[in-house]
Formats: sequence, structure tokens, C-alpha cells
Amino acid sequence: MEKQIQKAQWICAEEFLVNPIWIYGRENGIREQIEQIHPNELKNYHMLVRKKFHFDKKSENVWLDITADDYYKLYVNGHFVGQGPSPSYETRYYYNHYEITDYLRNGENVIAVHTYYQGNINRVWNSGDLRQGLKAVCYDKNGIILQTDGTWKYKRARQYVNNRETGYHTQYLEDIDMTKYDVGWKDINFEEKEWKSAMVKSEDDHCLVLQETKSLELYEVFPQSIKELEKGIYILDFGKEVVGYVRLQTEGIKGETVEVFAGEELLEDGHVRFQMRCNCTYHETWILSGRKEIIENYDYKTFRYLEIHGEKRMAEQFSVIVRHYPFSNPIRLEKCNDTRLLQIWDICSRSIQLGTQEVFVDCPSREKGQYLGDMTITAKCQMILTGDPSMYKKALFSFADSASVDDGLLAVAPGSFMQEIADYSLIYPMQVYEYFQYTNDEDTIKKLYPIVKGIQKHFERFQRKDGLLENVTDKWNMVDWPENLRDSYDFPLTIPIGTGCHAVINAYFYGALLYIEKLENILHLESDTKQKRRKIKEAFQKAFYQKDERLFVDAEGSKHSSLHTNSLALFFSLNTRESEQTIADLIRKKGLCCGVYMAYFVLKGLARIGEYQLMYDLMTGEGEHSWMNMVHERATTCFEAWGKEQKWNTSLCHPWGSAPLLLTLEDIAGLQFRNRKVIRTKCHLPKQIQSICLMHGENEVLFQMDYHKS
Repeated sequence: MEKQIQKAQWICAEEFLVNPIWIYGRENGIREQIEQIHPNELKNYHMLVRKKFHFDKKSENVWLDITADDYYKLYVNGHFVGQGPSPSYETRYYYNHYEITDYLRNGENVIAVHTYYQGNINRVWNSGDLRQGLKAVCYDKNGIILQTDGTWKYKRARQYVNNRETGYHTQYLEDIDMTKYDVGWKDINFEEKEWKSAMVKSEDDHCLVLQETKSLELYEVFPQSIKELEKGIYILDFGKEVVGYVRLQTEGIKGETVEVFAGEELLEDGHVRFQMRCNCTYHETWILSGRKEIIENYDYKTFRYLEIHGEKRMAEQFSVIVRHYPFSNPIRLEKCNDTRLLQIWDICSRSIQLGTQEVFVDCPSREKGQYLGDMTITAKCQMILTGDPSMYKKALFSFADSASVDDGLLAVAPGSFMQEIADYSLIYPMQVYEYFQYTNDEDTIKKLYPIVKGIQKHFERFQRKDGLLENVTDKWNMVDWPENLRDSYDFPLTIPIGTGCHAVINAYFYGALLYIEKLENILHLESDTKQKRRKIKEAFQKAFYQKDERLFVDAEGSKHSSLHTNSLALFFSLNTRESEQTIADLIRKKGLCCGVYMAYFVLKGLARIGEYQLMYDLMTGEGEHSWMNMVHERATTCFEAWGKEQKWNTSLCHPWGSAPLLLTLEDIAGLQFRNRKVIRTKCHLPKQIQSICLMHGENEVLFQMDYHKS
């Protein structure tokens, strides 16, 4: 049917019947400026919305289209239907489509929506702009049954009783007073006393598009063990990292309090480390009403353990509603005689599962945002493991939307937090190309091509005569993160960058042109990209290659050859033929003295020159900088750094560390994924592997190898 939601009206709370705040701009100072304008009392705004309506159930199919800013949870006749939308810019704002036929009954019905406007400038939503409220339409084949207008009723939820924040302005903690909860507000017989008529915002500027990605999977998980640590203090262990909503179903004494602490690890004294390494503090107090009730977080957390201060009966009634994007029948490593690879695969696969929410979050705790660089690994892993490229496609368009702020792209999108990282922007053309390789979706490439050319033009402003970039001062030149894993990179990586010409940014720039050229070949476009690329390669080797050492240095005038400079030279084929072995020896000597994210480029570069055994040895190594170090530190998902103490605020669930999934599939098993099909090329099994089996679904064997000794 046509876009029925356009016929509905945008409704909001009375306080938000104001002009929006402009929240977009270049990185420096934007958050502080906006926070001075935004009223504090309108932050952390939970709004309950209801509409009763009469319906004779004659239609075979009834649909509901709905959106909200920032977020909604939808109920029909008391039944949970769905939540959303995925974060997006108001210029292309998502709405969701549900069939609600089975939730309806003949006669009186009610739609109830719990919307949330956070109001902070962060990486989660495009919030802080005073755009609040929702829009919905219910219809069947005969036309509209119900739509949002001024007859809908609303009330600000009263049970959230503080405005304590955690993370990077990411989340409000939920101290919940159930004595202030509107009991039965989702049900048909609820009396709407003290509820106001919704305000119609006739000048609303959301440009709505259907969200083509699926709704999140939600399911209940119970603790694997409950231990009484002290009298009235209980430790709940869910066995592995979880991402979701803490839930309590109980009946207690009115006014009785329950303290809930959450964390990813335990302290030496057995208590939960709720003041987490990743800069999140998970401590909430819930006040019971005296009724039978369910208390559940609205916003999600990342943790493994809960510490409950209360009665044992309550501790036993806690669970978690786990949430993530659908992850049904992913490719899995079914068996391998090298148990290290099995352990590494397990933490990487679970990281991708939990890290794919409504966006590819860099971590589902501190930032909850979608970083462009991280997508190089996370988006490709998720697409290949699940066979579903829709999330990848949505992410590419989200970053394309950020070009309206900066043609060189933002590092985080969507979201109201303005951050710019040059390294990440320059990797976008490769991401677009790899999406095409998997999908053969030429229409999407055509739409995104102006964006990748915009990136090229943006950085060409910083070119000198020989084509190399110099003094790229408008964005952070990151090289690697955290700072202590840059292998003493010999260039001042200040913000703005120090003067001069350094290697890593130019390797990425060359890579951008390399993949822009590939995209132009796909689209049969004539351009001078090839000539420009060749000129930069020649200039790169002239500026940074030391013939005597057969290595690349970090900057003009430097004598230091970092892992990063030389690995990127391999990755993007900037090296000379005679330097391949020297660079491989450098990597063998240094090991993975880089960040977890950068390890992908190091290991992929080795695979490109045929150093598969060295690649595997580093990938499954037992050193300080290894995935096995995470395993030894009891990881159930990938860490942000190689170990808990290797970064001052380490997230213990960081999907950017999932590169071994791609290396195992593409480089060890020799599986390439083209046009949604598996192409088997030459495998490169290391000496440690005698048997291995990669499975998809119930019975499909993607790759199997067994060596039997006679």
C-alpha cells in the first residue's frame, strides 16, 4: 500500500511544541553549545501514550506503521508488539511496519506506546534536538482504521525518579518507584484520569522512510547460578556476557527497596564490579508497590553478573530480556582439533551477535554508537555469518547521511555526537565495494558513489604537488587506539595533527582511491582515479620507503618503521616485491603490538603475500597481545584491548575484535562470498590444524578437512 503513515499527524507532549534545536556541526565544541540551550527538565523524558478504538475484526490483515523520537515500545491490548525505530537522522527517519491482526479483537481495543526522549548529545540517538513524540497509523486493505491526532492521550511516566547518567552521556540509570507506576495503563479498561490530550506538531520535519531491517530478537534468559554472598546479598551469574533489560517479577511489601548492581566481572571479595572498567556504573534502586508486578528496565545494559540486595525470593525471580539483531543459523566453526581456534571463534561470534543491535555498536555499554572504522570488521562479519546484508546496507546509508554535515563523513552515525576520524572516512569506499562483492547490488553502489567521490574531494584539499596528503588538520589522524598500542608511531598525533606528511593517513588515502577505482569500473565510469592512484603510490614509496632497510618509515625524516605503516603498505599493496619478506619478518618480530582493530589489517596483509602460517600463529598466539590472552582472562566476548589492564577504560564486549572470523573463513578455509554465494578457492591450513569443519544451518557443510594418520 502507499505510505499511509504520511497521512497521520505527529503528536508530542506539550513541552515539546517548540522549534527544534540545530544539533549538527563539525566536531569542536558542538556538545557544549547545545547543552547550554537544552532545558534539563526535558531530558530523560518517558511518555506514555494511549488510544482506544472500536474495531470489527473482518479484515484478514491489519497493519500498524509507527515511529517515535527517540524510541518507542508498542503494545496492543496489553501485548508487546515491537520497539524501535533504529536511530536515524530526521532527514531520513525510520518507521516500522507490523502486522497486528492477531492482537486485535472485535469491539474495543487499545494501542499503548511507551516513548522515550533522552535529550543528551551522544552516539546513541539523534537526540538533544527537542524533537519528541510519535506518529502512527493503523490500516487494512479498505483504508485507515486509526491514526495519531489530538484525540490520543498522554502522560509523563512518574516512576523514573532520578536523572543519574552513566557511560559517555549514553544512558540514564533507572531508579524505579513502582508506587508511582500507572498500573494497567496498557489495558483497555484503564481510566485515563489526569491524562492530557496529545499536542499535534503541524510543523514536524521528520522525513519518514520504511526501516528495511528486521526487528530485534528478544528472549528471556535466567541466571545459571545464584549464590548468597552475605545475608541478604545475592550474586547472579548468567554464565556469559549478556545485553538486555534486567527484569524482576515479584510481590513485596509496599515501600520495600531492592538494590540492583550489574557488572561484567567480580571483585576479589566476590561482589560485582558495578563501577565497570568501561566507564559505566550500573547501580539502581527499585521501590516495590506491594502488588504483584514486573519491573523491567527500559534501556539496555551490558553485563554478566547481577548483585541483588534484598530477599532471596526476589533474587530467584530476576532474569534478563536479551536483545540483539536476529542471529539465526549463523555460520559456525563446528569442530577443529586446535581448541584455541574454537575458543577464539566463540568469543568473536558472540561479540558480533551482541554487538549487532539496531546499529553495529562499537560497544553496547559505554558508547552504544556505530563507528565507521569498526564496521570494516563488524558489518562484514555479521553479513557473512548470517547471510543478511540489510544491516550493512543501512549502515552505509547512515554514514552517507552524515555527508550533509561534512562531505568527509563523520566517524559516528547516526547520532547527535559529532566526531571525525580521517582514517575511518578513508576506509568507507572499501566498505561500499565489499558490500557490492557480497550482494551484487549495483543500484546501491550508484546511490553511494557521489558520497565516495565527496570523500575523495574532501581529502584532495590537503594534497601537495606529489599527491600525498599533508597537514590533514580538520579530522583526528588516529593511526590506532589506544595510544599505547601505536608501536611508537613517529609522528605527533595531536588534535589538530602536527605539521608534515606521515605514512598511515596516506596509505588510507591510497586505499580509498584504489576502491573508488574499483567502484568506477563496476559502474563503467570514466575518470582519472587510476592515474591519481598510481601517482600517489609512486610518491608514497619515494617519501617513506627505505631501500637499504626494505621497510617503510612513519613520516618524512623519520627513521622509525612501525608495525602500522608497514602492515598497511602490505594491506593496500603499496609495498615493493623485495620488501615483502622484510615486512613479514618485522611483523614476526614485533607481533601484534597494535590495537585489536588494527590487527585485522596486519593479518590480512600477511595473507595477501602468502604468509598464512605466520598469520595463523599470530592469530592463535598465547602472548600478551592475543585473543588467547582474552580467553585466559575469562572473556566470553572480545575485549576492546588485548587485556583488561591494557586500556584505562576497557570495554569487555567490543565487536571490533572479531577479525579471526573473517580470517578463518576467507584465508584459512579459502571461502569467498560473492553475490550471496560461496565460492571455494584454495584453502591454506596451517600446520596446527588436522581437522576442521565449518557449518551453516543444520546440515550445510561449507568447509571440511580431516587428516587421518595411517
